[in-house]
Amino acid sequence: MSFLSRISAPLRRLIPDAFTAWLLCTVALASVLPCQGQTAQVLGKVTVAAIGLLFFLHGAKLSREAMLSGLTNWRLHLVVLASTFVMFPLLGLAMKPVVSGVLPPELYVGILFLCTLPSTVQSSIAFTSMARGNVAAAVCSASASNFVGIFVTPLLVGMLIVQGASVPGGSPLDAVLSIVEQLLLPFLAGQFLRPWIGAWVDRHKPMLKIVDQGSILLVVYTAFSESVNEGLWHKLSLSSLLSLGLLCCVLLAIALGLATLISRRLGFSREDEITIVFCGSKKSLASGVPMAKVLFAPSALGMVILPVMLFHQIQLMVCAVLAARWAQRKPLS
Repeated sequence: MSFLSRISAPLRRLIPDAFTAWLLCTVALASVLPCQGQTAQVLGKVTVAAIGLLFFLHGAKLSREAMLSGLTNWRLHLVVLASTFVMFPLLGLAMKPVVSGVLPPELYVGILFLCTLPSTVQSSIAFTSMARGNVAAAVCSASASNFVGIFVTPLLVGMLIVQGASVPGGSPLDAVLSIVEQLLLPFLAGQFLRPWIGAWVDRHKPMLKIVDQGSILLVVYTAFSESVNEGLWHKLSLSSLLSLGLLCCVLLAIALGLATLISRRLGFSREDEITIVFCGSKKSLASGVPMAKVLFAPSALGMVILPVMLFHQIQLMVCAVLAARWAQRKPLS
């Protein structure tokens, strides 16, 4: 029995979580019953409000005390930010010769967009804690990545992705202003009100998680509905989907390997190495989907967020296994 349990434990970590199942159901619903006409217009307005609420809650949940406790490890934070916003975009550009002829150009735009996104917050901290890493630094690094990403992601999109931007004029500055208006201002409002609503938010995290995930599902439904109406599944073949999944696996493997190598070459402790690996190799679905909604034309959204959704699930499964293995290692004396 112990042998079977040792085998089944890693396998259970490879099973997609409930939210991934809901994402798949949402994509299937949009494929069969895409919203159109007046319904699409109403849902579009509801989606904008939901995105604002999502980032307001992100701001209200973020503890400034936890962030400040990890600020002293500035070398670690610089490595994480460089991994997120320098290494990943360079990897995305380096993949272009491989991707050309394998994936539709719209999917490569999605891969480039994926490479510009900030790190995750909740899962990076959870995996760092599970692997006995530097949790305080993980809180600070992941939170800083998301805050910096509000400005850096649209700039990188403007520099790396010429086509598909929905911002008038298509300039990086216009993209930043749109992100500030629709995402940063609600986030800052949540932070400002945290002294008054923070305790309530902390007590109702399960309920607020439903709001978070519901907002993302709504964006995914409206995005895929528009793309389906534009003939998404006629443009996308099964071989393209499989190739995309393989490329996401390769991208994650390279990012994990480089993050590990760099942290060891720079002499970080094991705890800090764990934090760098988990915070520097992950990409945020929660931030990526709303940002795509702001930055890209509705007809392009389905193709753009598909790589983000695939990478999200792959990184969760792989990082869960890595965290479990790190947790089993004996602490360094």
